[in-house]
Amino acid sequence: MKKISDIPESDRPREKLQQKGAEALSDPELMAVLLGKGTVRHDVLYIAERVVKTLDVAGSKPDLKELLAIEGVGPAKATLIAAALEFVRRRIRPEGLRISSPSDVLPIIRHYADRKQEHFLCISLNGANEVIANRVVSVGLVNRTQVHPREVFADPITDRATAIIVAHNHPSGGLKPSKEDMEVTRQLKTAGVILGICLLDHIIFNGKGYYSFSDDGKI
Repeated sequence: MKKISDIPESDRPREKLQQKGAEALSDPELMAVLLGKGTVRHDVLYIAERVVKTLDVAGSKPDLKELLAIEGVGPAKATLIAAALEFVRRRIRPEGLRISSPSDVLPIIRHYADRKQEHFLCISLNGANEVIANRVVSVGLVNRTQVHPREVFADPITDRATAIIVAHNHPSGGLKPSKEDMEVTRQLKTAGVILGICLLDHIIFNGKGYYSFSDDGKI
């Protein structure tokens, strides 16, 4: 990853935000703005990248110990991150967002499009197709070992969800589902029938577009 000093001033996170708006920044860039600066050993973008990876795994409520375990993150930065996440969670939440089509899902998943690893997400929905929660189930290659029904459905069961939508990014750029994607979808649909939680869709996405199993009649 480039250091702040290697980036033209106009393209640095803070300046980029001022010129183009927060939505133009990647997650690491947004985190770099929050962190402000790095340390003697690590550039702020390096630290921001590791914070984002930790949040992808820990979710929106990371333990302070997990943040403090990141080299370059001390008590001040850790508490700032935790406070920022809680502030946003209280005011800007996906809960209640009604899903009528695959495109309605994109606003709450598209920030994962630039990840270098595949992130498998599960969105819990209530009987009115409103979002209850959106979570990362696994990080890495999508296969039957990592994306097991027990991992995918564990939280939706607790949520008392009536349906789920799963999604994952394709870092390679292509949107065509692989054989593994097809098999995982089949397995989750079967498990959902047994549990009484309907699998509405499996969405594959990148920075340019998306593929919907539902739209393609494959679910």
